[in-house]
Amino acid sequence: MKTSAAEILREYGRFPGVDRVHGVTFDGRHVWFASGDKVTALDPESGATARSIDVAAHAGTAFDGTHLFQIAEDRIQRIDPNTGRVLSTIPSPGAGGDSGLAWAEGTLWVGQHRGRKIHQIDPETGVILRTIESNRVVTGVTWIDGELWHGTWEGDESDVRRVDPRTGQVLELLEMPPGMGVTGLESDGGDRFFCGGGGSGTVRSIRRPKRGSAAKPNRQGRARRRGQQR
Repeated sequence: MKTSAAEILREYGRFPGVDRVHGVTFDGRHVWFASGDKVTALDPESGATARSIDVAAHAGTAFDGTHLFQIAEDRIQRIDPNTGRVLSTIPSPGAGGDSGLAWAEGTLWVGQHRGRKIHQIDPETGVILRTIESNRVVTGVTWIDGELWHGTWEGDESDVRRVDPRTGQVLELLEMPPGMGVTGLESDGGDRFFCGGGGSGTVRSIRRPKRGSAAKPNRQGRARRRGQQR
């Protein structure tokens, strides 16, 4: 397993009215972050917030190319980002113990915090399709170029790790500085990860390690975002 220190590229915030940042996702232009009672769009280049949607937002956030998905306690909401309307809900697999959220291969991937698991679920029904075990608390979850990454945060220690999506084996680990935790996690489709900063009330970007060519899964939505992709 390769271990290295995470390279912090930028810190955004604190933001007015935001005490805690939970999930994060990227729609190709804005980073959306969840903060309890709203999701907010952040321009990662200027650092300015564009707008917010008032909606329950207690953990992970994802984007499928058209809609936002947001964990709210024991359910996952599908949201129209243009109107802010909640279009549908499905039960979350952890029944309130969920953390990170990601979209890949036409499905949702849900971190289960204390359960130390990542579930792949049907976005229409919430049915669990498969489960990956982790040896650490799971916070944010993201896919990029066929790689599954998730955040961890236990005590004063936090990291971002790449795991084998079949076995959960840790393949690579980026250690965050002491006291700097990761809640949500999302790739920008390139060389950055965006990380929710929990009680710091911030969003941070860290460098994604460079890699050779990798097999890419069929990721509906992310291709459109890059076509320009708790």
